[in-house]
Amino acid sequence: MAASFDKFQKRRLISSYFSVVLSISLVLFLLGLLGLLILNGKKVGDYFKEQIPIVVFMKDTAKEVEMEQLKQSLALAEYTKDAIYVSKEQAAEEHSATIGEDFMEYLGDNPLQNSIDVRLNANYVTPEKIEEIVSELKAKDFVDDVVYDKPLIEKLTDNVKKISLWILIIASLFLFIAVLLINSSIRLSVYAKRFTIKTMQMVGATKRFIRRPFIWKSVRLGIIGAFVAMAGMAGVLYYINKSFPDLQLLNDKMMLGAVFLFVFLMGLFITWLSTYFATQRFLNLRTDDLYY
Repeated sequence: MAASFDKFQKRRLISSYFSVVLSISLVLFLLGLLGLLILNGKKVGDYFKEQIPIVVFMKDTAKEVEMEQLKQSLALAEYTKDAIYVSKEQAAEEHSATIGEDFMEYLGDNPLQNSIDVRLNANYVTPEKIEEIVSELKAKDFVDDVVYDKPLIEKLTDNVKKISLWILIIASLFLFIAVLLINSSIRLSVYAKRFTIKTMQMVGATKRFIRRPFIWKSVRLGIIGAFVAMAGMAGVLYYINKSFPDLQLLNDKMMLGAVFLFVFLMGLFITWLSTYFATQRFLNLRTDDLYY
């Protein structure tokens, strides 16, 4: 009978430890992802900004040398990420492939124009700076028109600022919730041993002596939870980097190291702090209060 009860208690204890590790790892995993999102928010925003092209259409009278010089000057400009020349013939082929038929067969002529597709560096993708660049390009005699998605750029610029602010607010709120959740899990595991704590205290053990094994046990669980969370974060980062290599999420080793270190230290700190106060609470309770 006693052996059966001991097995039951052991299974119950293992289940308690497992739930603590699971809650710690899930909370730290989500907290780490939020941290990565905050630190990479600008990089992600810059990535989408740099995908918006400015198309410079040339007049039919434009000379090859003029177009080549413009392409070279744009490619060397500090605001340019890349500049690609698209001939009217190439544009016609791409358009025909898109619509699934050769439109020049019934038009009899190619109505498209030679153009240069320009993608800007993210710092220059603002309504004000783009207008300056567009005005400069339109001033050239051989440029017919300059086209870009103005409403999209205005909305993107505005939304990036709003999203960054809300991510920061949500991250702060989530950090608070993370502390509460981990604290609750730790307190439940300590609660199961409240009578052991009081018994040790009654036979003369000091509070520090009683707290020490509980704190070390919780810290070890916090370390395990932190490593599980970091493994999950590494998997997500690998998948995102493989799906969107242009984001270059794995290039900034210092930033990634800082986030992973933060998650590890948070696992240690929250479990230590929660266990300290949980054991302190039961140490300060009267024996009669342990039953409630």
